[in-house]
Amino acid sequence: MTDERLREAIAGELLAARGRTQGLTDSVDDGELIAQHSRLMSPLVWDLAHIGNQEELWLLRNVGGRDPMHPEIDPLYDAFEHPRAERPSLPLLPPAEARGYAAEVRGRVLDLLEGVSLSGAPLLRAGFAFGLIAQHEQQHDETMLITHQLRKGEAVLAAPAPAPAPADRLPAEVVVPAGPFTMGTDTEPWALDNERPAHRVDLPAFAIDTVPVSNGDYQRFIADGGYREPRWWSPAGWEHRNAAGLTAPLFWTARDGVWLRRRFGRVEPVPPNEPVLHVTWYEAEAYARWAGRRLPTEAEWEKAARFDPASGRSRRFPWGDEAPGEQHANLGQRHLQPAEVGSYPAGASPLGVRQLIGDVWEWTASDFTPYPGFRAWPYREYSEVFFPEAGRPAEYKVLRGGSFAVAPVACRGTFRNWDYPIRRQIFAGFRTARDLPDGA
Repeated sequence: MTDERLREAIAGELLAARGRTQGLTDSVDDGELIAQHSRLMSPLVWDLAHIGNQEELWLLRNVGGRDPMHPEIDPLYDAFEHPRAERPSLPLLPPAEARGYAAEVRGRVLDLLEGVSLSGAPLLRAGFAFGLIAQHEQQHDETMLITHQLRKGEAVLAAPAPAPAPADRLPAEVVVPAGPFTMGTDTEPWALDNERPAHRVDLPAFAIDTVPVSNGDYQRFIADGGYREPRWWSPAGWEHRNAAGLTAPLFWTARDGVWLRRRFGRVEPVPPNEPVLHVTWYEAEAYARWAGRRLPTEAEWEKAARFDPASGRSRRFPWGDEAPGEQHANLGQRHLQPAEVGSYPAGASPLGVRQLIGDVWEWTASDFTPYPGFRAWPYREYSEVFFPEAGRPAEYKVLRGGSFAVAPVACRGTFRNWDYPIRRQIFAGFRTARDLPDGA
């Protein structure tokens, strides 16, 4: 890609992210921007100014060598200095000032982009620092969309529903053959540190669900007493199930024998053919055990998504190396819900596994740990601080694949997400796997 085309691509990603940010923040009044809709989330106005502050820090200061615009606000928007529950009590920029600050930073960044070198220093090579910021803003847009789901009140967001799934007769599972594959990446220009380095992983053969677990599947687990039977739950999961009073996915209620859900301010029947959403890792684990299966490991998930048996190489995406199109996956908040299971045949992996990218984040069995040869870059707070300390158990589980709320720029076959196993406000579902007999 020429420098000119790269600059155009970077500007396009930055503008797309900002357009989405504006849609999420302009759709509510100032009172709702300032309010904390859940202690799990920041006020939307904090996210807005934080986006601008990080862009100023990485692009104007670190890349452009500019002096800080408002150094006094840096501590307010440091995600590690103030937990989310405290942020409403901080002297945050009011909505108009937050918008103005983010807009002024963006204008200066677009000017910088016109003349800065996109080679040489690691932060500049292939426009990495700009890609980092585009991904960062889109990740916060997903966070703000979660806040919209948690907020009470009338619906303020709208989007068309995904098209119905094609009437294909799909196998329940796909067998992934034994053998090595390349996990992670050394070549993806905007990949983040926890996706690196590329390394070989040898796996036995296994079977994995062709599609994510659906709402209808999950309702059968509930109806069979899944939440009342401790034998399906790990000890930690059963303890959390009781302490949190879990009886169904978040936002579900039963009324007159019908399951309803609240989705961005609307109450509607739970669609049986959509992937189940808003479940903890513990719930996913319990369902898998009830079904006589298990969650796939992170390595199994990535092999199912990227490995091409014909060539023996790992693709960027299940469908190939080209960037996601609307025919491949449900991404970018184009819809405000997952597509039905079995959708997007053009996005299937070489083995025929569908919807590995988009729709719902998928819990895996794996702890969030570094790859062999991991090096924190460009700052340790992105990944390294979340890895388990020596001698202590891991706190976070890995999710893969992205959801309907994830932008293509922040989603690829190597991308790793992580969260506490008790979290379910996130747009997370799962699929299951099973071991195969020796020689299968």
